[in-house]
Amino acid sequence: MSVVGIDLGFLNCYVAVARSGGIETIANEYSDRCTPACISLGSRTRAIGNAAKSQIVTNVRNTIHGFKKLHGRSFDDPIVQTERVRLPYELQKMPNGSAGIKVRYLEEDRPFAVEQVTGMLLAKLKETSENALKKPVADCVISIPSFFTDAERRSVMAAAQVAGLNCLRLMNETTAVALAYGIYKQDLPPLDEKPRNVVFIDMGHSAYQVSVCAFNKGKLKVLATTFDPYLGGRNFDEALVDYFCDEFKTKYKINVKENSRALLRLYQECEKLKKLMSANASDLPLNIECFMNDLDVSSKMNRAQFEQLCASLFARVEPPLKAVMEQANLQREDISSIEIVGGATRIPAVKEQITKFFLKDISTTLNADEAVARGCALQCAILSPAFKVREFSITDLVPYSITLRWKTSFEDGTGECEVFCKNHPAPFSKVITFHKKEPFDLEAFYTNLHEVPYPDPRIGSFTIQNVFPQSDGDSSKVKVKVRVNIHGIFSVASASVIEKQNVEGDHSDSPMETEATFKNENKDDVDKMQVDQEEGVHQKVHAEHTPEEEIDHTGAKTKTAPSEKQERLNQTIKKGKVKSVDLPIQSTLCRQLGQDLLNSYIENEGKMIMQDKLEKERNDAKNAVEEYVYDFRDRLGTVYEKFITPEDMSKLSSILEDTENWLYEEGEDQPKQVYVDKLQELKKYGQPIQMRYMEHEERPKALNDLGKKIQLVMKVIEAYRNKVLNS
Repeated sequence: MSVVGIDLGFLNCYVAVARSGGIETIANEYSDRCTPACISLGSRTRAIGNAAKSQIVTNVRNTIHGFKKLHGRSFDDPIVQTERVRLPYELQKMPNGSAGIKVRYLEEDRPFAVEQVTGMLLAKLKETSENALKKPVADCVISIPSFFTDAERRSVMAAAQVAGLNCLRLMNETTAVALAYGIYKQDLPPLDEKPRNVVFIDMGHSAYQVSVCAFNKGKLKVLATTFDPYLGGRNFDEALVDYFCDEFKTKYKINVKENSRALLRLYQECEKLKKLMSANASDLPLNIECFMNDLDVSSKMNRAQFEQLCASLFARVEPPLKAVMEQANLQREDISSIEIVGGATRIPAVKEQITKFFLKDISTTLNADEAVARGCALQCAILSPAFKVREFSITDLVPYSITLRWKTSFEDGTGECEVFCKNHPAPFSKVITFHKKEPFDLEAFYTNLHEVPYPDPRIGSFTIQNVFPQSDGDSSKVKVKVRVNIHGIFSVASASVIEKQNVEGDHSDSPMETEATFKNENKDDVDKMQVDQEEGVHQKVHAEHTPEEEIDHTGAKTKTAPSEKQERLNQTIKKGKVKSVDLPIQSTLCRQLGQDLLNSYIENEGKMIMQDKLEKERNDAKNAVEEYVYDFRDRLGTVYEKFITPEDMSKLSSILEDTENWLYEEGEDQPKQVYVDKLQELKKYGQPIQMRYMEHEERPKALNDLGKKIQLVMKVIEAYRNKVLNS
């Protein structure tokens, strides 16, 4: 079983794998541990990662990057429309209403869903990990921002399926960092002592996330998480770009924003300048040759100017820090350490804001770029039976409060219940009991839309089917289990009806478990809520096997021990007084990708991989002909000169020159077999010469070996003769 952790970033991706020596971040074919989140599509093939990044400027319209924020969103989503302005390629509305990316591939305009694009990137990362591990990779853990909604999470899961990956867990990025930090710590307090509270701050290229985690020996619990999904390294790049655009407009009379190639080059240079300013406070030059209209442009900037330019952005660092402390009910003195990761945390002014708030030095013990991937690989190892990992439980949280709504028997009446509050532990399950006489719908939505960076509060609707009155006409007791699973995705996991059974000879007829109804709630609706807590993901243990506690609808815990209640219910069922029957559930999820559409994406990805493979083989065959022409022509004038007549040399030189010309003219774009045949034709002339050369080179050695063998035989004969004469 493969153990792979993938940090799926906005700008770059990292892959970490578990080996017997521990967790290792692996390098790609360019010997680079960082793979750009970039895909370039061409007339015959695709380039992904480093190869695609080099084409950002040359193949502007068909090189896709910065697509992470499009996951799970409709084309009309305000965020998509904001991103659309920033992107040099074209976005298109897909038939299902989602945002697609229109590019030219295989000489035709084609729209790709964001799941397909991320699927291409994940397939590349899968290939990289397979090359490192020397075995097939299927199981993995993928990181996502903690603020992703259900629709966005399901979209990433679909992308993993397109890539042929089995995602064991979608892991929040700050939780992955916390795991990478905590699992190696030997000095964590025991379970019965006060936990160690650590703040993790992650500012990447496009988003800013903060979480507070409590650590005990073998245990990690996320207490609170806050974020600014619109603050990251690229905002600082944009501030620099806007500044230089205005300067160049005045200084050189050019409008950079009208030229997408020039704008991309300016972005690249501003990103380099930003990194240099983090290490140097003096004036730094910005020089770009042949920038626009054959103009060379130049300017300069220093750190003080940069900090003044981005003052409004730096002011946004503190509010999430303040909010996370309030939500966790902690004071500054309760925090033992502040760990920072992510590229943008290297900016001195960002560090300064964090230090100023906590009045404490920042710790940089974690690798700012690779910590997320390493945490994901550790989680994958915990979930894998192939590795023995130290016992470590992880309790994450629900980032937004979730409410269920249903219709009551009142005319036009509805009932509501907040099933998961903000920062509720996750994974987690709850069982809600309804009294119904007919099938009913449950609608799940985010309670406070202003907290959610998503325009639609709906999560989905769930129809509980096959509900009928009891034989005596009473309402049926329906138990509905709702869950936020290991991926942080909400679902109605199961539903069952408890049916009364008439047993002959038993007149005691002990009633079904009685439950006090909510004061102002109609009797036909929800009675109470039972909680099945999934205390975290333990090694080799699935989250289903968890303790329970009983909570009535007002939130007060009942005194009955949950294990006793379940045992009593089981005994009642065994006696035949009641029977539990599972009910079918029909789910309609917001922005859910249909299975048929997903299958077509998987099929298309397979076709594109095959096309890439065929194109690589064709290019390899062409390169083999070119290599043979240059290599043989070079040797003809040197080592092969003695082994060919002048006439044959003249003839062969002419053939090689004709082949070279053919390669750059009509042979530029030929099928693989044409190149294979051309190489065989050349070898027909070249191999006899090679054989003569090799024979000449190897003959002295062969003669020498033969001489040694003859001498050895002569010695044996001489010894034999001496023996015969002596006897």
